[in-house]
Amino acid sequence: MLGPSKQSDDFPYWLVLLGGVVAYLGYQVVADDLYAQVLGTLSKGIKITVIVTLVGFALASALGLLLALMSLSRSIIIRQIARLYIEVVRGIPIIVLLLYTAFVVAPALVALANWVLAFFDAELMRTRHFPLLWRATLALAIGYSAFIAEVFRAGLQSVDHGQIEAAHTLGLNRWQRFRYIVFPQAIRTVLPPLGNDFVAMVKDSSLVSVLGVGDITQLGKVTAAGNFRYFETYNVVALIYLTLTVTLSLLLRRFERHMRQSDYD
Repeated sequence: MLGPSKQSDDFPYWLVLLGGVVAYLGYQVVADDLYAQVLGTLSKGIKITVIVTLVGFALASALGLLLALMSLSRSIIIRQIARLYIEVVRGIPIIVLLLYTAFVVAPALVALANWVLAFFDAELMRTRHFPLLWRATLALAIGYSAFIAEVFRAGLQSVDHGQIEAAHTLGLNRWQRFRYIVFPQAIRTVLPPLGNDFVAMVKDSSLVSVLGVGDITQLGKVTAAGNFRYFETYNVVALIYLTLTVTLSLLLRRFERHMRQSDYD
C-alpha cells in the first residue's frame, strides 16, 4: 500500500486524459458552427452562475462563521439554537430548500420587512418584485451555511487552548483573543475544506435553473429544446462546468501545497 507522500507524487495521468477530452471538445466548439452558436448562447449564463456562486458563498461563509461561534457559546440556549439550525438545514435536500426559500422564506421576509416599515409609512417592495435570482442565491447561502458552520467549528476547536489561556493571561479580551490568536490559526485549517465547498457550490448553482434563472443549465435546457441537438448542447454545458470546477480544484491544490510549504519555512 502506498503512503501519502508516494501517492501525492503520482503523475497526474487523469489530468492528461481529461485535458485531451477538453481539448477535443474545445476544438469542436471552434470548428463546428453549431457548437460555436451553442457556446455563444450559454456564455450569457456564465455571468449568472458566477454571481450566484460568489454572492451565495460569501453570505454562507459569514453566516457559517456566526453559527460556528454560536455553537461554541457559553450559553446553552445559543448553542442549541445554532445546533437546531444546522441539523435542520443539513437534513433538507438543496433543491427542496431552494424551492422552500424561494416561495416561502423569501415572501415571509418581505412581508416581515414591510410590516416593520409600515410603522414609518414606508414599504420595502412587493413580493413579486423580489427577483428569483436573489431568492435562489439566498437559498444556496442558507443551505451551505450549515455545512460551512461545521467546518469553521472544527477549525476554531483545533486551536491550542493553551495559547488562548496565555493570551488571556496577557490581558487580551475575548474579541482580541479571537482576532489575533484563534481566527488567524483557524483560517489556515479551514481554507482547504472551504475551497471544496466553493467548488461544490459552483456545481450546485445549476439547481437555480428550476426557478427559471438564466444560468448555464437553464440556457442549455432552453437551447436544446429549441434546436433539438441535445448531444451537442449538453456537451458544451458539461464542458463549461468541467472547465470551471477542474480549474478551481487545481488552483486550490496548488494553494494547499503553498500553505504546507510555508508551514515548514
